[in-house]
Amino acid sequence: MSAALADRQEVVNFGCRLNIAEGEAIRTAAMQAPRRDRIVFNSCAVTDEAVRQAKQAVRRALRERPGADVVVTGCAAELEGDTFAAMGARVVANDAKGLAQSYGAAAAPAAASYTPALSGADHARAFLGVQTGCSHSCTFCATVIARGTARSATVDAVVGAAQIALDRGQREIVLTGVDLASYGDDSGTSLAALVDALLRLPIERLRLSSLDPNRIDDALFALLTGEARIMPHVHLSLQAGDDMVLTRMKRRHRRADAVRLTERLKAARPEITIGADLIAGFPTEDDRMFANSMALIDDCDIVFGHIFPYSPRAGTPAARMPQVGRAIARGRAARLREANANRRAAWLDAQIGRAASMLVERDGLTGHAENFAALTLMAPAEPGSIVPVRLAVRNGDRMMAA
Repeated sequence: MSAALADRQEVVNFGCRLNIAEGEAIRTAAMQAPRRDRIVFNSCAVTDEAVRQAKQAVRRALRERPGADVVVTGCAAELEGDTFAAMGARVVANDAKGLAQSYGAAAAPAAASYTPALSGADHARAFLGVQTGCSHSCTFCATVIARGTARSATVDAVVGAAQIALDRGQREIVLTGVDLASYGDDSGTSLAALVDALLRLPIERLRLSSLDPNRIDDALFALLTGEARIMPHVHLSLQAGDDMVLTRMKRRHRRADAVRLTERLKAARPEITIGADLIAGFPTEDDRMFANSMALIDDCDIVFGHIFPYSPRAGTPAARMPQVGRAIARGRAARLREANANRRAAWLDAQIGRAASMLVERDGLTGHAENFAALTLMAPAEPGSIVPVRLAVRNGDRMMAA
């Protein structure tokens, strides 16, 4: 094996922002191990499509890189480890994927609590994972199987990781986790307390990833609506817009709660934009129930929808419920995406002529406004900088800015 090939270490992340952040911990850990041709797939299992993509990538790597250390970790590895092992890959548990010994280094003492996961310097934004796992029991979700119950990093450890991002010039930090709003439940603190601590640093822009709507307490609401350095974009884990479906999902909010929360957010801070996770075709969902989810896009003014068809996850209660069928679920997801795309296009058109502040990505041309509108500059700017712009014209899902 050539020296160049022996030094080839690659990490491929699938899925959520937490995986992106944890991917950097994997990269750091693998670099501490004896060098060899190694590719680590940090997999996702939120849908069967995510698992299929991971399997496809692993098969390709095994075929194209014979003799390489092909490692599979992440949620799909937890749920289908035997399948990946049978392919010829080496499976590493989720809890061990950030440990150097998982890649051949000498064992080190185990950390007493969850270690914050900080993404690399290759993006202008830093993704900072502050908790993992989930202690809820939503009937559709395999997260507890794949990641265990909720565990949080300490406030001091998160603040230290954020300082690293700031020291390397990243001016926006995105807090992420499997169940971000539950941060601190295991240690007697809260997400609002963590945000307060982070805002003592010279952070210019702070974002929060997906939030469970019933966990936005008064302290967190006040920060989301009253702190200028927290970007005006709230992404909610809504999942459905029908109360019977929400009950069968074992969600902890109802439709009226979601509508009222978004109304309160926008009344307190009108520039806030709403994003949401939505599942189409959940077991037992009929046309009337689906219509309620369709209407939620307008009722909650959702412009950034993360929409996918339901897919049964082995070992979950929903997989044993009467299924509506994949074709129906996919068709309903397509209708939800179309409705969301139309609402987003109308919202973007209304932004034309407005001033915004843009964080410029590493390519010098793309980035996001405070409200998460995707922007493309007409002339390049310094990567990583925050520049004032005026929104000129919509180009699909992006705005051209000058």
